[in-house]
Amino acid sequence: MKKGFFVFLASCMMTVTFAQSEKYIKAMEALVPAVDTTRTMEGLTELSNSFERIANAEKTQWLPYYYAALCQVNMANSYFQLQQLDKIDPIMEKAEPLLIKAEELEKNNSEIFCLKKMFNTGKMMADPMNRYMTYGPAASQALETAKGLDAGNPRVYLLEGIDKYYTPEQYGGSKTQGKELFAEAAKKLGTFKPASSIHPSWGASQVKYFLTLE
Repeated sequence: MKKGFFVFLASCMMTVTFAQSEKYIKAMEALVPAVDTTRTMEGLTELSNSFERIANAEKTQWLPYYYAALCQVNMANSYFQLQQLDKIDPIMEKAEPLLIKAEELEKNNSEIFCLKKMFNTGKMMADPMNRYMTYGPAASQALETAKGLDAGNPRVYLLEGIDKYYTPEQYGGSKTQGKELFAEAAKKLGTFKPASSIHPSWGASQVKYFLTLE
């Protein structure tokens, strides 16, 4: 009798877990496509908050923390483009604990190291003259690690391309090499298969944009 009860209880628990998992997947699937298209500050803030709410509900899942941090980093990048450098550090302060939590839950992941590269670049660009020696090498090391973990990750080549394209030639940059890396990223995106419908697959819109540059 006891054995039957415990089997029944375990079955119920599995059903509840499955239902929670289904709800989590559907909630994420509704948000993930927007990562590649959202560019406004308001949109990125709302998207980050939505992912963070899911992260707080699903505390063992790394992806919501990753996406919440990514939205914050994208926002910081937008502030850099607007040359509103004083707004970058507060955004990075919001992104950092989310990124740390994602890495605690998912070790040695190429996507997380790509995000660490972006994070360190963002920190550097808030004050390039004074921070290059600290955050520049950290960004480069994170990208190198990302590539070592998964050489087929398209986002590695996108980020490499951005670095090459915008770095002056006297410091090792090259617009030609940057465009070649963007083309490689586009090629990788054509064959890349994310682990699931909610795993990172972003980058297509950025690659398409950079390939139009002269």
